Amino acid sequence: MQSNYDKYPYVEISESSELCFAGWQHIFDEIMRLAELKGQSKTVICMDVYHGVDAAEMLDAIKAHLPAATVIQTNACLKDAAQIQQMVFPYVTDDAIFGRINNLQIHDFFDGPKLEKQKDQIRDLASGTVVVFGEGAALFADADILIYADLARWEIQKRMKRGQVGNFGVNNLDESFAAKYKQGYFLDWRVFDKHKLAFFDQIDFFMDANIAGQPKMLGAEIYRSGLDQTVGRPFRVVPFFDPGPWGGQWLKEVADLDRDEINYAWGFDCVPEENSLHFRIGEHIFELPSINLVLTRPQQLLGQAVYNEFGAEFPIRFDFLDTMQGGNLSLQVHPTRAYIQEHFGMSYTQDESYYFLEADQDACVYLGTRNKVDAAAMIADLEKAQKELTDFDAEKYVNKLPVKKHDHILIPAGTIHCSGKNAVVLEISATPYIFTFKLWDWGRLGMDGKPRPINIEHGKNVIDYSRDEDWVKQHLVNNITSISLNGHLKEESTGLHETQFIETRRHWFDSKVTHYTHGTLNVVNLVEGSQVLVESPDNLFEPYVIHYAETFIVPASVAVYTITPAGNAAGTKCATLKAYVRT
Repeated sequence: MQSNYDKYPYVEISESSELCFAGWQHIFDEIMRLAELKGQSKTVICMDVYHGVDAAEMLDAIKAHLPAATVIQTNACLKDAAQIQQMVFPYVTDDAIFGRINNLQIHDFFDGPKLEKQKDQIRDLASGTVVVFGEGAALFADADILIYADLARWEIQKRMKRGQVGNFGVNNLDESFAAKYKQGYFLDWRVFDKHKLAFFDQIDFFMDANIAGQPKMLGAEIYRSGLDQTVGRPFRVVPFFDPGPWGGQWLKEVADLDRDEINYAWGFDCVPEENSLHFRIGEHIFELPSINLVLTRPQQLLGQAVYNEFGAEFPIRFDFLDTMQGGNLSLQVHPTRAYIQEHFGMSYTQDESYYFLEADQDACVYLGTRNKVDAAAMIADLEKAQKELTDFDAEKYVNKLPVKKHDHILIPAGTIHCSGKNAVVLEISATPYIFTFKLWDWGRLGMDGKPRPINIEHGKNVIDYSRDEDWVKQHLVNNITSISLNGHLKEESTGLHETQFIETRRHWFDSKVTHYTHGTLNVVNLVEGSQVLVESPDNLFEPYVIHYAETFIVPASVAVYTITPAGNAAGTKCATLKAYVRT
């Protein structure tokens, strides 16, 4: 198989390379050019950063290029690590995976009197260049020039795994990745996104700090223009891939990934909270967190009705689960909406579905409990298997159903489930993906050689035993309704379940298909066919090529778009799967 999957999609913002300042020399030349234009005897430059940015590299660059400047580091005004740890504990908790959503702000991490004293000292400086550097720098002064150095969440996670980054304000570099990720998810990233958003319209320059030694900077005007251009056309976020204990070999071939890796379990093709966007500016690629688009352009991206329901959150996730030549996923269940609200402070839960892109003859899905199952016995056997490291007879309690390519399995919250080996799932779900209660992991170890956390205590409280074999076969397996049919197009509703807020539509076609967003976000994957062309009937955006298995986002502001087969073998039909929020 020859891959045509694009791992590095971008939105072309400008043909002029001069609009992107690459390397520290060019960056500081542009900063000082702006400072000189202001013509002031005293210039305050605030260089604010997202937590995880390489502070040592930036500090060295500041000292090398502005040797006469007074440099003030924000971390000197933080509360001490013990105070911060005590402050965040009620939200981090001692659970191995789960914390609680909270309303902490970045100023809560600073020592109030120290911060005020430092602000007074900055005000009292009469002349010269003052650089305030570090997390929260914008809090310290009314900046003459405000620069924000940003970092994609996936890059932060890689740095956490390498032991380069811990959590904000605490000394936990040597902590496990899982613990650092949890604190990032429930605290750091929410705190820093709120802070960034509060000052977003005041920022003069945005920096891409994702690649060590290769910083890039854009002026605010071109950066914001890039966001406006992106939200006015179909686009893709930059996918990333990760191995896992059950991972398979399919993604290596389809996405042309490193063949030397042991496997790839996950392919995150549309998770804007963690993916990046790439802007192309002439010869430069500028990387930014795609969450910035969600936070700053939510109505144009999501549509008014979706924004009213979810706020500035992207509610739909598409990702790949590859078990081809791998193993079963963990047996699991997701919390009900009431449970996730009560225990974790989340407003909605992880309803989901499995769309099977590929399936060998022995592929299967575990879904719902057996008819007349003994619930108490099942939980007792799960607890025994976990405690005594013995086997658990999953098929005694859980339905094992065969699946084939293009089957669509619906999984409303509370349904016990997992995909079996030798399959590739396009997982379509609501966004709070950390909330998976693992019940059994087939007796295996994680990639770190340690047992993966099992959550029977939470899981047993949310399993819906009414979803037994008869019920799931009737309601959750290929619950497909024909919408329209002609010689060139078949449109089908494939779900999700009526209790879930996501609708999915599958189109089979061999000629141009017109889609209307009706003012709401669309997320689309090409599930069959080599490639298609996405176009505007009114030429409002440039034609966009989409290849097999690629997911693309159509903002609500795009009223209508067409999808046409392009470059496929004669006589073959293409198929797309489109998801949107029911309104």
